[in-house]
Amino acid sequence: MDILIKALYNHGHNITVLRTTRSWYTKENATHYTSVTVPVSESFDEEFIKPILKRLFATERSATSVFNFVSLQFEMFATMTKVHEMVCRMVRTMFEDDDLMQSLREQQYDVILTDPAWGAGIMLAHYLNVPLVYNVRWITSGEGHHAIAPSPTSYIPKTGSGLTDKMMFNQRIKNLLFYVLMDIQHRFLIKPQYQAVCNKYFHPHVDFYELLQGADIWLMRVDFVFEFPRPIMPNFIYMGGFQCMPANPLPQHLEDFVQGSGEHGVIIMSLGTFVSELPQDITEDIAAAFAKMPQKIVWRHLGEKPTTLGNNTLLVDWMPQNDLLGHPKTRVFVAHGGTNGVQEAIYHGIPVVGIPLFFDQYDNLLRLKERGAAKMLSLSTVNENIFYQAVQEVFTEPSYRKNMQRLSDLHRDTPLKPLDSALFWIEFVMRHKGAAHLRNEAYKMPWYSYYSVDVVLFVLTMVLVPVFLTVTLVRWVCIRLHGRSKIKNE
Repeated sequence: MDILIKALYNHGHNITVLRTTRSWYTKENATHYTSVTVPVSESFDEEFIKPILKRLFATERSATSVFNFVSLQFEMFATMTKVHEMVCRMVRTMFEDDDLMQSLREQQYDVILTDPAWGAGIMLAHYLNVPLVYNVRWITSGEGHHAIAPSPTSYIPKTGSGLTDKMMFNQRIKNLLFYVLMDIQHRFLIKPQYQAVCNKYFHPHVDFYELLQGADIWLMRVDFVFEFPRPIMPNFIYMGGFQCMPANPLPQHLEDFVQGSGEHGVIIMSLGTFVSELPQDITEDIAAAFAKMPQKIVWRHLGEKPTTLGNNTLLVDWMPQNDLLGHPKTRVFVAHGGTNGVQEAIYHGIPVVGIPLFFDQYDNLLRLKERGAAKMLSLSTVNENIFYQAVQEVFTEPSYRKNMQRLSDLHRDTPLKPLDSALFWIEFVMRHKGAAHLRNEAYKMPWYSYYSVDVVLFVLTMVLVPVFLTVTLVRWVCIRLHGRSKIKNE
């Protein structure tokens, strides 16, 4: 979101960022925004996420696949429930602070830009009666398309299912199962928490899910080069790769290391911000595999230094990922499949070896794999040999790079840059005090109206009742006539 905020600031807008005392990334002081800090006792920060990641890694690497699936689902459900509890406590703290809310009302904001994966911004927009814009595709209980756009489970895979848009019968059953699981999570674990806040602070009959569905603009960090084709709504704006840009020169020490790779080139590895290190045995295997390769390796790694580390591998605390991916020496990207990394790889045309860990990462990598631009590995089975062979396959097989270059060409061939499109629609909402004309009102309909169950029942009634009455009348006439005939014969 910081990229959008800086771009808005450069367009002359004044931005206020609402953060907590335990915000992981959002700094209290910055030149491009003014911050308002809400006190909290716990938050979705590094201290919270690290023990959860350890449990997830342990679960994924143990027992059978069925056990893994059930255990991972329970772990993720428990984690998300806990996170939403923290968000709701933050909202209550905000709404109970009369001075804070009065100050926010007096500012008369033009728009609220929020991450809909957490419901605080959604309820704040309703409280202040300010137009609402989302900046990602994820909502409190899954993927945003499914909230308001037609999403048949027959060809639209649910997040986490590991399926594509081409499903056999048994795969459609699996997809429906994931839909049911997500619906259960939403109905019984997540929505009740936010609804309780709505019931306390808003007028009666304010439904949280309708507030969520009623955003003016949904900025989606995807495009159809990456996403499977599917129905969308007029207020869905695709801005996939909005953070991507041409590579800047590398710091001198990094440029010297990269140039030292000669004709072999460079492999870069990063598992994103959440994951600073993998389990130690996997780290040792990966380091040993890298040590056998002729390429130079730049690896973002914050944990204990592997004992098997080769002289060709440079460990860094932080890397200019976009600039490295855009460097002419870079050949392969080893990644966890996060949205930023996947889109930057597409932008620069670098094929991927993926090790998905959680959330949407498996689905992101699956889309690249389906397009022949990535090789996927599993945390439960990866070892030195498997990792080495996967990297070498992507490195030596030309189709991976060719397919990724094609995706890059398609992604870049647009009349308007994704960031410019996002800025236009944010400012559009500001100019017109919302975008109600783009919102489909279907989300306000009860399910039986949405699926026309009431209409079907009415039509069936109108057809079947006359048929039933006609059949009954004919039967009655036949019985009477038969009775009279019988009496005459006797």
